[in-house]
Amino acid sequence: MIRVAIADDQQLIRAGFRSLLEAEPDLEIVGEAGTGSDAVSLVTRERPDVVLMDIRMPDGDGLWATEQIVANPTLADTHIVIVTTFELDEYVARAIRAGASGFLVKDTEPVELIRAVHVVAGGDALLSPGVTKRLLERVAATLGEAPDTRQLSVLTEREREVLGLVGLGLTNDEIGRRLYLSPLTAKTHVSRIMAKLAARDRVQLVVVAYETGLVRAAYTD
Repeated sequence: MIRVAIADDQQLIRAGFRSLLEAEPDLEIVGEAGTGSDAVSLVTRERPDVVLMDIRMPDGDGLWATEQIVANPTLADTHIVIVTTFELDEYVARAIRAGASGFLVKDTEPVELIRAVHVVAGGDALLSPGVTKRLLERVAATLGEAPDTRQLSVLTEREREVLGLVGLGLTNDEIGRRLYLSPLTAKTHVSRIMAKLAARDRVQLVVVAYETGLVRAAYTD
């Protein structure tokens, strides 16, 4: 079972998420919170696999709560998906810095929310397509004419190829199918890349893939 906590200041939203997720046989809701501080307490107590975290909440917003959870080494296995009405660059950037593993807007289709829980619980990172595009455009806008490829020197050719696909937002299963690898082999490559680049999560790998020009190369292949 994947254990999920829901943090949102609107009871109606929490009830909707609960109803949707509880209909899935492998998902279990372990609690709800309506404030940032309550979210931190809930997660510390229940240690869920995934937290669906709103941004705008009283008594510590969702980004603050995310930072508190990520900073706690005993909660290393808890993954946070920011789910908000506001698809704004500043929130995306702050959520990534705070340590979120995913970012979705609330008008996401129900099937995508369910998929997000499964993807993040499996160790992948997830951003909605619109958020990913905006994030990467923002990163690209900060680059000069020549991308900084020095970080890639520690990677093998295959690892660079995998990193480019991570940058496109592909999961381990999707990378495996694209490169004719098993999902486990793809996951092993991603883990090695994260270790070599000292990246906290896959979202950081997305940024590196853009900073080094790998994503643009992947788009044109």
